[in-house]
Amino acid sequence: MGMDDKLSNKARELKDKAKERVDEMTDEERKKAKAKAEKAKGNIKQAGEKVKDAFKE
Repeated sequence: MGMDDKLSNKARELKDKAKERVDEMTDEERKKAKAKAEKAKGNIKQAGEKVKDAFKE
C-alpha cells in the first residue's frame, strides 16, 4: 500500500468519524458548531485580505 492510499484511507476514516459525531449532536450543538465554523471562515478571509494588502504596499 502506497503513501497515497494510506493518506486516503486515513482521510476517509476521519471523515466517517466526523459524520458519526455530527449525527450524535443535538440541534443546539449543531448550531454552535456551525456558528464557530462560519466565524473561522470569516477570520481566514480577513487574514487573506491582510496578506494581500501587505503585498500591495
